[in-house]
Amino acid sequence: QVQLQESGPGLLKPSQTLSLTCTVSGDVITNNYYWTWIRQSPGKGLEWMGAIAYSGSTFYNPDLESRTSISRDTSKNQFTLQLSSVIPEDTAVYYCARGMPKSLYTYDYWGQGTQVTVSS
Repeated sequence: QVQLQESGPGLLKPSQTLSLTCTVSGDVITNNYYWTWIRQSPGKGLEWMGAIAYSGSTFYNPDLESRTSISRDTSKNQFTLQLSSVIPEDTAVYYCARGMPKSLYTYDYWGQGTQVTVSS
């Protein structure tokens, strides 16, 4: 059974850098999937933020690319999202997910999500 678990701070001030970690069990992040970050802001739909492939290649939402970085620690079977210069509009539930091979936007396993609030 594949499980993903997000962890990180729940409250940030504007201009700080958000750092979230997704710990994966039941699979290895070097397997042929896209390890993905997605968020949902209040009253809005899901927003794909980016992904890191099994090879280590990264892919980003063009709207967020200038502030986003995704990396991984294969020794811990974790991948990490960093979002710099956060603003209140970055308030959302953040999810990590396993994206299917050859498809950046199809997911079969999700974490439970973690609430992040940006407020002064």
